[in-house]
Amino acid sequence: MQQQVEDVRRKQEALRNQQEVAHSQQIATLKQEHETSLTELRKTHEQDMQELDKTLKESEAMLNEKIQTLTAENESLKERLRLEEERRIALADKSQKDAHTLYLEQELESLRAVLEIKTNQIHQQDKKLMQMDKLIDDNLKLEECLKKVQQENEDYKARMDKHAALSKQLSTEQAMLQQTLQKESKVNKRLSMENEELLWKLHNGDLCSPRRLSPSSPFQSPRNSASFPSTPISPR
Repeated sequence: MQQQVEDVRRKQEALRNQQEVAHSQQIATLKQEHETSLTELRKTHEQDMQELDKTLKESEAMLNEKIQTLTAENESLKERLRLEEERRIALADKSQKDAHTLYLEQELESLRAVLEIKTNQIHQQDKKLMQMDKLIDDNLKLEECLKKVQQENEDYKARMDKHAALSKQLSTEQAMLQQTLQKESKVNKRLSMENEELLWKLHNGDLCSPRRLSPSSPFQSPRNSASFPSTPISPR
């Protein structure tokens, strides 16, 4: 029985050690992976935000400057076109189409072509501004995604705290079981010694007389041998 108790104790101790080592390694690995992933995500997000913000500011400033320039040029061209149109109408009314009039008509056509080009450029700048607005919307979506990841991180930490509390409870129960096994081991050892004492008395044929110990006997004093139980004690 003592040998069985010792075997049980050793098995439980080995199992507890294995569980503690595996649990510690698992928690450490999960924490490391989670912290690394979260740090990389935050770093990447911050870099993307900074680069995007910088790009947006630079692009917006350049586009605003180009728009202002193109708008001014467009207004100037419109004014020139209006003046040339008035001059052309005046020359047409007089029916004087000389070389200067032809030159003015060619200049007018050229101004119209330039105006159309400038108008197309303004449209292109408007498209770029729309794309910038889309990038801003995408940035807001990324921020929402980061908030969601942070919330999942908080939930994960709460689960880890709960897991740690359960591990602590299991360790406490293991310690209580160890104490119980130690107590039972002491009781079994005492019963074994009393059993050997009774066997020694039976062997010497004197259960009632004072006990005489042999030189090799490990006992030094009687242990209430008359109260030795007749039924075996089952392990808990």
